Amino acid sequence: MKYDVCIIGAGPAGYAAAMRALDLNKSVILIEKEKVGGAGLYNGAISSKTFWELSKDIQTARRRLAQYSPDQHFSVTYQQVLGQVRGGIANRRFHLEGQIEGLLKQEGIRLRYLKGYARITDAHTVEVQTGTDKELIEVENIIIATGSSPRKLPNIPIDEKIIVTSDGVENFENFPKSLVILGAGVIGCEWATIFSNFGYTAVNIIDKADRILSFEDDDVTDVVEANMRKQGITVHKKSNLLSMKIADGEVEYIIEYTDGRKEMHRVEKVLVSVGRVPNTKNLGLEEVGVTLLPNGHIYNNDGQTNIPNIYVAGDISSDVALVNVAELEGRHVIERMYGLSNEDLTYNHVSTIMFVQPEVAGVGMNEKRALKEKIPYKVVKIRYDMIPRAIAMRNNDGFFKILVTNDNEMKILGMRAVGVHASSAIQAVALLISMDKGVEELADMIHPHPSIIEGIQECMRMLLGKSVLKPQFFKGMLMCKSCDENGCTNDIVYLK
Repeated sequence: MKYDVCIIGAGPAGYAAAMRALDLNKSVILIEKEKVGGAGLYNGAISSKTFWELSKDIQTARRRLAQYSPDQHFSVTYQQVLGQVRGGIANRRFHLEGQIEGLLKQEGIRLRYLKGYARITDAHTVEVQTGTDKELIEVENIIIATGSSPRKLPNIPIDEKIIVTSDGVENFENFPKSLVILGAGVIGCEWATIFSNFGYTAVNIIDKADRILSFEDDDVTDVVEANMRKQGITVHKKSNLLSMKIADGEVEYIIEYTDGRKEMHRVEKVLVSVGRVPNTKNLGLEEVGVTLLPNGHIYNNDGQTNIPNIYVAGDISSDVALVNVAELEGRHVIERMYGLSNEDLTYNHVSTIMFVQPEVAGVGMNEKRALKEKIPYKVVKIRYDMIPRAIAMRNNDGFFKILVTNDNEMKILGMRAVGVHASSAIQAVALLISMDKGVEELADMIHPHPSIIEGIQECMRMLLGKSVLKPQFFKGMLMCKSCDENGCTNDIVYLK
């Protein structure tokens, strides 16, 4: 049998591509060497975010006990936490695997699922090894969706027990008493927050830059860094790792700062978080002639490689390693393959979440990018102190910040939300960005009260000069400015 589509990899991109192809009544063979769901389920979004939710709950429980019942003691073990994490993974695995099992039994659905190692032998043939057996599959189109893996450094003895990547965190038997994280990107900062929240681990971070999350605006990282300090996290800024070795079951490492100072530290565990690399090995790409980029990703034009019937989706295609992007790309390449989409994917309104303390969500452009690209803009900001729902929650650490074009249309360029409910607050703005709209729609909507998103409405009203609370009376709490590459003006004042 010749299949319409062969999909290599059943992570978020491959799974979404398979389901979209079945929507179009295509015959599909889905090949996965390990687990359906990929890193997005087992070592990524579901796993780490379950850790984060549990850590936040436990931190809150401990604080409430200290506030209302100081004589009570709260404790939890790492194995108890792992049990909950694995339960969350099992729930999602049931959805994904259960659906495949159901589809395989359903008449009229042309799906085959094969567990094995795939290798492309020519543009229309894929060899699959399952155990000692090999099978040649004839296909019309191929989608490579093999994802990515944690980057490893040659001078660091990663054993996934004492020195681990994000793949090895679940191998810990207990909460480590001390942990150093190499890398202050999103993943590193999230794990620092998680282990700090649980309250059993002294956490250090090694960072070459002078700021964590250096791609983000300073006011965003200021809030996150302040909370890290409050939770006892130490960030070794402007430092380079000189050496790291396992000694007597623990880890000794030496760092050097840009001013020449050197320090030696000893910790129980290490988490290496220095990015991810695309999984391209042993796929036969070079032999078939698929072009690889210097960074290891597969060259593609809107998902299509230099070989017309071979496509890519997910982490292997770009640097945007997000589950929602992978799923979007998986569906898109199927629609492009069969002529249902003539427009290239745009990533301007991709929503992101960073599970730090407090939660950070964003969509579109931030100020750093606007300044770098010399785009004039207006920026409006409201601190959570001014939002009734945040006041009622007694959780006012955070802010909303929205960028719009510096003209009468005031089309939305981007938004950053820092604080409780941040990830739920950005979707209306993301929709307006995708529609190339301005601020009027959100300014005139009737929002539920009290809700966090009322803060967004007040931002829009400030831009239109009709806010309930006026920026000039709440310096530092409300702000509305006009900015370009030369800097920002004083606050815009609408009432003289």
